[in-house]
Amino acid sequence: MVFQYAPAPESTKIVKIDSSYGLFINGKFVKSKDGSQYKTINPATEEVLSEITLAGKKDVDLAVKAARSAYQKWSKLPGSVRGKYLYRIARILQERSREFAVLETINNGKPIRESRDVDMPLVAAHFFHYAGWADKLEHAGLGPKPQSLGVAAQIIPWNFPMLMLSWKIAPALAAGNTVVLKPAETTPLTALLFAEVCQQADLPPGVVNIITGAGETGAALVNHPNIDKVAFTGSTEVGRLIASSVAGTKKKVTLELGGKAANIVFDDAALDQAVEGIVNGIFFNQGHVCCAGSRLLVQESIKDEFLDLLYERVQTLRLGDPLDKNTDVGAINSAAQLAKIQELTQSGEQEGADRWSLKCDLPEKGFWFAPTVFTNVTQAHRIAREEIFGPVLSVLTFRTPQEAIEKANNTPFGLSAGIWTEKGSRILEVANNLRAGVVWANTFNKFDPTSPFGGYKESGYGREGGRVGLAAYLKSENKK
Repeated sequence: MVFQYAPAPESTKIVKIDSSYGLFINGKFVKSKDGSQYKTINPATEEVLSEITLAGKKDVDLAVKAARSAYQKWSKLPGSVRGKYLYRIARILQERSREFAVLETINNGKPIRESRDVDMPLVAAHFFHYAGWADKLEHAGLGPKPQSLGVAAQIIPWNFPMLMLSWKIAPALAAGNTVVLKPAETTPLTALLFAEVCQQADLPPGVVNIITGAGETGAALVNHPNIDKVAFTGSTEVGRLIASSVAGTKKKVTLELGGKAANIVFDDAALDQAVEGIVNGIFFNQGHVCCAGSRLLVQESIKDEFLDLLYERVQTLRLGDPLDKNTDVGAINSAAQLAKIQELTQSGEQEGADRWSLKCDLPEKGFWFAPTVFTNVTQAHRIAREEIFGPVLSVLTFRTPQEAIEKANNTPFGLSAGIWTEKGSRILEVANNLRAGVVWANTFNKFDPTSPFGGYKESGYGREGGRVGLAAYLKSENKK
């Protein structure tokens, strides 16, 4: 017997979207001085949601000046007082979590179950965590009197808009810095709603400024002479440009960039558990995850058995309306990202890999891509080397642990990896030899605000999260 799920759509009535938005500068929404406007849409329906401001150089300058002015008082507040503001923001986010989750899904395309049950709880947790650190900075390992840096320019991606906002704003404020944040061009709405939370929490004007725009806005922000710190999460290509533009300046920089993570499954692994981890690792958030497990390295002796289990599990995934609580796979975030996914998967077929895609009806409107698995993949294939940033899994095999390590490390990226085995000694041995910032064992995509996250090689440098994440926003008293 096959059970059918009745549609269970989340209500959109709890969300109010204005017809147009200005810029949040010095505690107020203001009109642009020299920018234009563009439309932001719902990627699942292509419906226009609102008109968003493209901030120009004058707007960027105004936001930085507001942050610099606010810094003079904010940095001198006792840590316990800054912590109270962060606690207040965390509680408001919890109270309004359903509103944020629905808006995130509407503007991003991810399933409501993910934005509701994963993203928003983690967002509040990060603000709670760093609220607790605000009066304990002398215990962060940076000397007895660590000092804030100043004004932080923060640029976040479209795949986890609110989560990346919390990763950046929470530690920056706890450490005594002020912020100018630019959300991704395609997903500005929850950041603009967060501006309302700042007002609701009575956060002093100028401590958090939110300016919207595209690449030119981000470049103007990064290159502004009165910025002390740059924090960027996004593509490796843009990360290189940022690193080049700040070279030779005194700006402190952290970059969290792309990835091509390997999920290594040994023959003694709990296969059903490993299948769940592989599915979560690549199809969660439509594969729009920097640390997605986009390469499956499975031991040759169990390849056929494991793939049979994997195909069986993937066929149970439900693709469709992101606001339906039954949906597992939502919409691709933009037409441009869909085109990139299609181009890379076509290259996989042209280079000789075997493609298997979930048979499902794709909605007529919006941007959609069915979960896809490639087998007979070699390390020379583009799909095994380049970040696809979509629901596409490449399967490779190995015979020995050493071969698995060599294949896992055979990538310019080094953000994350997964190991599946019942042997603790093997986990430790393999993990110690993987060049990845985060290594999960018998699980995948698990995050906690107390744990640092970041990569090696072309996946960037610096860490976010936990005590280590504070170091990116502090300097020791003996350092100029």
